[in-house]
Amino acid sequence: FYEEKDAIGKRYRRQDAIGTPYCITIDHQTLEDDTVTIRDRDTMKQERVKVAELKAKLIDACSINNLLRKI
Repeated sequence: FYEEKDAIGKRYRRQDAIGTPYCITIDHQTLEDDTVTIRDRDTMKQERVKVAELKAKLIDACSINNLLRKI
Protein backbone atom coordinates (compact mmCIF):
# COMPACT_ATOMS: atom_id res chain seq x y z
CA PHE A 1 0.00 0.00 0.00
CA TYR A 2 1.04 3.60 -0.48
CA GLU A 3 2.31 5.51 2.52
CA GLU A 4 3.82 8.98 2.62
CA LYS A 5 4.48 9.83 6.26
CA ASP A 6 7.76 9.07 8.11
CA ALA A 7 11.23 8.41 6.76
CA ILE A 8 11.80 5.52 4.34
CA GLY A 9 13.62 3.50 7.02
CA LYS A 10 10.61 3.66 9.33
CA ARG A 11 8.34 2.67 6.46
CA TYR A 12 10.52 -0.35 5.67
CA ARG A 13 10.55 -1.41 9.35
CA ARG A 14 6.77 -1.11 9.53
CA GLN A 15 6.41 -3.35 6.48
CA ASP A 16 8.97 -5.79 7.92
CA ALA A 17 6.92 -6.00 11.11
CA ILE A 18 3.74 -6.94 9.27
CA GLY A 19 5.55 -9.48 7.07
CA THR A 20 5.67 -7.81 3.67
CA PRO A 21 8.28 -9.88 1.81
CA TYR A 22 9.15 -7.26 -0.82
CA CYS A 23 8.77 -3.49 -0.79
CA ILE A 24 8.72 -1.51 -4.01
CA THR A 25 9.81 2.10 -3.73
CA ILE A 26 8.86 4.65 -6.34
CA ASP A 27 10.81 7.89 -5.98
CA HIS A 28 12.15 10.91 -7.86
CA GLN A 29 14.65 8.74 -9.72
CA THR A 30 11.75 6.69 -11.12
CA LEU A 31 10.67 9.71 -13.14
CA GLU A 32 14.20 10.20 -14.47
CA ASP A 33 15.14 6.67 -15.51
CA ASP A 34 11.97 4.54 -15.23
CA THR A 35 13.33 2.40 -12.39
CA VAL A 36 12.09 1.39 -8.93
CA THR A 37 13.78 -0.11 -5.88
CA ILE A 38 12.84 -3.60 -4.72
CA ARG A 39 13.78 -4.37 -1.10
CA ASP A 40 13.85 -7.94 0.22
CA ARG A 41 12.59 -8.17 3.81
CA ASP A 42 14.75 -11.18 4.75
CA THR A 43 18.10 -10.00 3.36
CA MET A 44 17.37 -6.24 3.34
CA LYS A 45 19.06 -6.25 -0.07
CA GLN A 46 17.88 -3.46 -2.34
CA GLU A 47 18.00 -3.61 -6.11
CA ARG A 48 17.15 -0.95 -8.66
CA VAL A 49 15.23 -2.41 -11.62
CA LYS A 50 13.47 -1.10 -14.69
CA VAL A 51 9.71 -0.83 -14.33
CA ALA A 52 9.34 -3.04 -17.41
CA GLU A 53 11.30 -5.82 -15.59
CA LEU A 54 9.46 -5.50 -12.26
CA LYS A 55 6.79 -8.13 -12.87
CA ALA A 56 9.32 -10.76 -13.99
CA LYS A 57 11.60 -10.01 -11.00
CA LEU A 58 8.74 -10.42 -8.52
CA ILE A 59 7.47 -13.61 -10.16
CA ASP A 60 10.99 -15.05 -9.99
CA ALA A 61 11.49 -13.92 -6.37
CA CYS A 62 8.20 -15.53 -5.33
CA SER A 63 8.73 -18.76 -7.27
CA ILE A 64 8.61 -21.99 -5.28
CA ASN A 65 12.25 -22.74 -6.16
CA ASN A 66 13.44 -19.43 -4.72
CA LEU A 67 11.28 -19.83 -1.64
CA LEU A 68 12.64 -23.34 -0.99
CA ARG A 69 16.23 -22.08 -1.30
CA LYS A 70 15.60 -19.72 1.60
CA ILE A 71 14.81 -22.52 4.04
